[in-house]
Amino acid sequence: MSPFLTLEGRRALITGGTMGAGAATVALFQELGARVLTTARTKPADFAGAAFVAADLTTRDGVATIVDAVQRELGGLDILVNVLGGSSAPSGGFATLDDGEWDKEFNLNFFPAVRLDRALIPSMLAQGKGVVIHVTSIQGRMPLPQATTGYASAKAALNTYSKSLSKEISPKGVRVVRVSPGWIADPGKNGLALRIAEQSGIGYEEAVQVIMDTLGGIPLGRPAAPGEVADLIAFLASDRASSITGTEHVIDGGTVPTA
Repeated sequence: MSPFLTLEGRRALITGGTMGAGAATVALFQELGARVLTTARTKPADFAGAAFVAADLTTRDGVATIVDAVQRELGGLDILVNVLGGSSAPSGGFATLDDGEWDKEFNLNFFPAVRLDRALIPSMLAQGKGVVIHVTSIQGRMPLPQATTGYASAKAALNTYSKSLSKEISPKGVRVVRVSPGWIADPGKNGLALRIAEQSGIGYEEAVQVIMDTLGGIPLGRPAAPGEVADLIAFLASDRASSITGTEHVIDGGTVPTA
């Protein structure tokens, strides 16, 4: 990142901060001088550095725990980054998604952002400035029918909600932006590839190829790395992006076709 990019003294909450793009964002924000609080259901044994509070953000009680922790650990908030997301839904298309699966997809990928925003944005409005970053997904535009219908629908809802939120609060000094990754590299451990491999009786690399084929390929020739997603989030959170709000920023190696 540019040496002129700084988050010095900013108070930031980053959800889903113990793995992948979330962990990379936590590390970069700290490097750039931010005071960071992060959360996940459990604290990894090797986690160090940022303040951490265990909470299940798929529940109202979990959100309340983090809202209290923000005031206790940070004394307020300047940047809210909702990285939390994912899917454990079975493959097999729409017919495999019962009400329980739909509930899980929205409780993980949509409602945590809505509830945290509702609780934490008022203090940003009171101070007249702040940044809210919602990490969505290109799946909101390009769902994979065999495996991501529920996840993609929740992320599409997050996109629409974010647009409306931005129109309401940007005039009051709080920016709202979206970061929409494509496939983020996690060699050998990608959850979707592992599920497809297990449920289809194929090898991991074959499952990776299935995903690539379904996406129509990645023109850049590779998925994004967690650190690259973190770089984009940090820029958008910084004063260098002070005139950017209400927009979606895709980082997908060219997967989504351009006009």
